[in-house]
Amino acid sequence: MSNATGEESTRQNSIILFDGVCALCDSLVGFVIARDPRRRFGFASLQSPAGQELRRRHGLPPDELDTFVLVENGRAYIRSTAALRVLRRLPPPWPLGHLLHAVPLSVRDAVYRFIAKNRHRVFGQRQSCRVPSPEEQARFLANG
Repeated sequence: MSNATGEESTRQNSIILFDGVCALCDSLVGFVIARDPRRRFGFASLQSPAGQELRRRHGLPPDELDTFVLVENGRAYIRSTAALRVLRRLPPPWPLGHLLHAVPLSVRDAVYRFIAKNRHRVFGQRQSCRVPSPEEQARFLANG
């Protein structure tokens, strides 16, 4: 999908960065893949060289693995804002989730942080990052 420097693909104009060893995050990636027939989203784990490079490029902390990131049109969105932007671009009924944007950011991100803090304990943790199926491979950054 991309070159070894981790540049965003022209096929997917949005890249989702996720915690590659988080079972909840892996499930969310699967959720998006299953509901993204237009293949708008590409993916990379936060731990991968491509994920690290994108985070560096957008001024995000390299050691913060509990933040869902959406890189879209040259800009990085994090936490609840990133999640809501993803929902907005999926087919119906998922864009309705974007209505949660009316909830103040401080409240949305407080809920996000609570879930992120407890995600490994509640949902589990993988020993390694997701290995995409052959059908999914083109949607993941080459070194991700």
